[in-house]
Amino acid sequence: MATKTKTEKPKKTTAPEQGVEVKKSIPAIDFNKTYFLKKEEKNPTWRVIDAEGKILGRLATEITNILRGKDVATFTPHTDSGDYVVVINAEKIKLSADKMNTKIYTSYSGWIGGLKELTAKQVMEKDPARLIEFAVKGMLPKNRLSRQIIKKLKVYAGSEHPHIAQVSTK
Repeated sequence: MATKTKTEKPKKTTAPEQGVEVKKSIPAIDFNKTYFLKKEEKNPTWRVIDAEGKILGRLATEITNILRGKDVATFTPHTDSGDYVVVINAEKIKLSADKMNTKIYTSYSGWIGGLKELTAKQVMEKDPARLIEFAVKGMLPKNRLSRQIIKKLKVYAGSEHPHIAQVSTK
């Protein structure tokens, strides 16, 4: 009978010993523990999105993910970890199919006969920014956090916006 000899496994080294740099903006995450984003670690930035020629639903999904922070490695669902979003050219947005004439936005005042119905075309003529705000608000979770998150969305009909000082150009 042959005897088995034990071979030693090489020791694993951690990232700092191998000379890999860890970015300071993203905290080092131990994947064996649950990560919670702290207020001190939050560093929101301002992003500008041009809505010209984009489809409303796809744009709203992109904006919602940025507002919630789902595109960042430090995403925590119960915290406000997202960035500020400035949307320009809201008047040049597209809707797929014939939704401009068939999609209906309703509001009810609570009084008898207080139901108001507007098509997407009527909302676009009145205030083009409201279309994007309605779509993004509908995609956020319905809770107190979403009411805080939606305040970080700034939508403008034209290409001009007053947040030039906040938006960093890289």
